Amino acid sequence: MERAVPILRIYYRVIALLAPEKGLAIALALANLALAGVYFLEPWLFGRVVDALAAPGHGDAWRYIGWWAGAGFFGVAASVLVSLHADRLAHRRRLAVIARFFEHSIGLPLSFHGQHHTGRLLRIMHTGSSNLFSLWLGFFRDHLATVLAIVVMVPLALRMNWKLALLMIALMISFAVFNAIAMRRTHRAQGEVEQLHHAISERVGDVFGNVMVVQSFSRISAEVAEIREMVRRVLSAQYPVLRGWAWLSVANRAASTLTIIAIFALGTALNGQGEVSVGAIVSFVGFAMMLIGRMEQFAGFISGLFFQAHSLRDFFAVLDTPAVLQERPGAPDLPQVRGEVAFEDVSFGYDASHPALKHLDFRVPAGATVAIVGPTGAGKTTALSLLYRAHDPSAGRITIDGIDIRTVSLHSLRERIAVVFQDPGLFYRSIADNLRIGKPDATDEEIRAAAEAAEAHSFVVVKPDGYATLVAERGRSLSGGERQRLAIARAMLKDAPILILDEATSALDTATEWRIQRALQRLTKNRTTFVIAHRLSTVRNADMILVLKDGELVEQGRYDELVARGGLFAELDGQGRFVADTDEGEDGEAPAQAAG
Repeated sequence: MERAVPILRIYYRVIALLAPEKGLAIALALANLALAGVYFLEPWLFGRVVDALAAPGHGDAWRYIGWWAGAGFFGVAASVLVSLHADRLAHRRRLAVIARFFEHSIGLPLSFHGQHHTGRLLRIMHTGSSNLFSLWLGFFRDHLATVLAIVVMVPLALRMNWKLALLMIALMISFAVFNAIAMRRTHRAQGEVEQLHHAISERVGDVFGNVMVVQSFSRISAEVAEIREMVRRVLSAQYPVLRGWAWLSVANRAASTLTIIAIFALGTALNGQGEVSVGAIVSFVGFAMMLIGRMEQFAGFISGLFFQAHSLRDFFAVLDTPAVLQERPGAPDLPQVRGEVAFEDVSFGYDASHPALKHLDFRVPAGATVAIVGPTGAGKTTALSLLYRAHDPSAGRITIDGIDIRTVSLHSLRERIAVVFQDPGLFYRSIADNLRIGKPDATDEEIRAAAEAAEAHSFVVVKPDGYATLVAERGRSLSGGERQRLAIARAMLKDAPILILDEATSALDTATEWRIQRALQRLTKNRTTFVIAHRLSTVRNADMILVLKDGELVEQGRYDELVARGGLFAELDGQGRFVADTDEGEDGEAPAQAAG
């Protein structure tokens, strides 16, 4: 019984998802109940007709036949209503819940996505929504009728003859006991099956996302063998579950057959004693046959819900995952800003016991260029991620033009900030569509201008379809430099007052990087720019350099000042941590040559 309660809670949540269209759902439920009521009337009317035909002059046989016909036509009308609208409602709600799942999950923190593989999330979404669809249809077509069978048919049978009714009640109890036993014995094993299915989805997603690695390292046979082994483990775990539910089906069928025989036997004996008429026996057999059909449907429903419960639990677990970033209700938009940024005693940690940032305190004037440097793991990227609210500080606050960024809408904040990541993050869409991520309503001329400024136009126009060329998943059809230049063009197109370059030119050869320096200079003019720097020129020309170590701001100032101090920055500079501008790129072309 303890297994049934959580499953019924899940079922309640499934039905609750129909709330946005509750008016239609209630109408369909009432029509389904009316239809079920008609079905229950038929055995009773059948028995009445048999008794009337046995009476002298056939009694009220025609009257009962008329009622039967009227009930039948009413049932047809109710069936039409359910058939026309139940499927449509279930399809609408399925698509709506997919959209809801997608909207909620992409807004969850990066730490959540770091713990959940994309393949797993896709399986949870598709399997969960498909199971919801089937349960909604079952709710309108079968489940309510089964409840009505229990609520209405049993009292009616008791009123007609309590001795025969007890046989029907015994059948219901046997169904309930058999199902409870099956659930208790197979619940854990089915959970293992679901986890193995998730593992297969994760493994397949990994392989599809790294086909080049798999092929180049001759891993095809090994990966296929691993998937086959995982499939074998799924079947090994699934077969005992299927065996248990197969035995349940056999037990239910045996109980049903014995009940029908017992009703006939007891009815014959009672008829011989004058306690029950032939028509009443016919009605009881009809009730029993209908109850058996309903109980078998109910057993199928319980079985289906049991097998779906784990996937639905995973589906609701994602929906129940709270968003770490809480936007204030009715938060105003961030107005057009000059771009003055201040970190005021900001601390942050993914784990409270190991803070990644400690008491960062600095102010950047509007339009300044800031280089952020430090050893690996110093917290450079983490600090900048707080600016566009990938996370919120655990202490302190961040302001833009004196406005706490937590007091404005998240959308408006991110509209004011353009970010170029080290991983460009290109979509499986056309080049033009990838660039329009920065500005959805950009014209073709604006797209071309941004691409030219980012030194991307020259390689785009030689593609087979130009700007309509489809970019492979994660940009695999492009070189690293091409991907990075498109990401820079996307940021240029956004034209935001605050710019973040997170190792944005790391994939570019020196010559190409030099060629876009003029474009970057135009882009950063009158914009507050944060650069995680790896080029010496960037560090030298920055208005301010922030030096981080172990999440703390240990030095800040201009290049000459920091070198003169002889601190951590001077040590990093002396170790050659910043790439010199005279390095040759992958094309073997030096900046001086590019300038020509």
